[in-house]
Amino acid sequence: MTGPLLPGGSQGPGAPAGASNAKEDRHFVTALARGLELLSSFRSGERLLGNQELAERTRLPKSTVSRMTYTLTKLGYLQYDELIGKYRLGTAALSLGSAMLSRLDIRQFARPMMQEIADFSRATVSLGIRDRLNMIYVENCRSQSALTLRLDVGARISITQTAMGRSYLAEVSASERNEILERVREQEPASYPAALERVQQSMEEMRTLGCCTSFGDWQPDVNAIAVAFRPAKGAVLSLNCGGPSYTLTPSFLLDEVRPRLLEVAERLRHPLF
Repeated sequence: MTGPLLPGGSQGPGAPAGASNAKEDRHFVTALARGLELLSSFRSGERLLGNQELAERTRLPKSTVSRMTYTLTKLGYLQYDELIGKYRLGTAALSLGSAMLSRLDIRQFARPMMQEIADFSRATVSLGIRDRLNMIYVENCRSQSALTLRLDVGARISITQTAMGRSYLAEVSASERNEILERVREQEPASYPAALERVQQSMEEMRTLGCCTSFGDWQPDVNAIAVAFRPAKGAVLSLNCGGPSYTLTPSFLLDEVRPRLLEVAERLRHPLF
C-alpha cells in the first residue's frame, strides 16, 4: 500500500517509517532499544512478568530476553523474585518514571481544574501523553461516585481507539501523525483500516466540535470526549473526560462537559508557572 496515509504526509514505495526506519539508522543502538522495549512491557497493574511473557510482548527470542533480564537485574532496573521465577520493575526503573513525572509541573496546575470537572460530571478526568502506540496517564482525577473508571496514573490506552489518543493525533503535525499510523499499519494490519477511518473522523470532529469523541469505541459501555493541546513549554498532551455510558450520555458530554474541558485546555496552553 502506497500513497499518503492522511493529508500532509506521504508514504512512497520503500520509504522507511516507524520501527523500520531505525534499522537503517547507523546511529541507532539496537541493544539499548531492546532493553528499553523490555522495560516498557510492564503495564499498569502488573507486578511480575517472566521471560516467556516478555519474549511474547517484545517479539524477541527467549534466549535474548534471558540475557537482557539478567543484565537489567544486575543494573537494578529489574528485580527477580526467586519464589515465583519472574521479574518486577526495580528501583532504578521506577526512579526514571518519578523523575519524568516531577518535571511535568503542568500536572499540579491542572489538577484543581480537572477535579472540578470530575466532580461536576461524576466521571474521570485524565491527562495523558503519548507512549509509542498508546497514551499513558500522567494525572487522574475522579469524582466520589463509585461509577467512575478505575484507571490510575501509568495506565496505557490505545492511541487509535480512544478519544484521548485520537485527539493527540489530530493535534500533532502531519508527519508525526503519519509516522504513528504507519507503525499501526505495520503492527496491527487487520485493524488498521478501521483505525485510519476513526482518526479521519476525529480530525473532522476537532474542526467542528473542538474535541474528539469516543462513544463506545474503546469499550462498548464507556463514553468519553477529549481535547489535545500544546503548552508553551512542553509536548502535546491530551485531556479527557470519560465514564460509563449510562451516566455519561453523548449529549451531556458535548453540551455540558465540552465547554468546561475546552476552557481548561485553553488555560493549560498558557500555564502560569
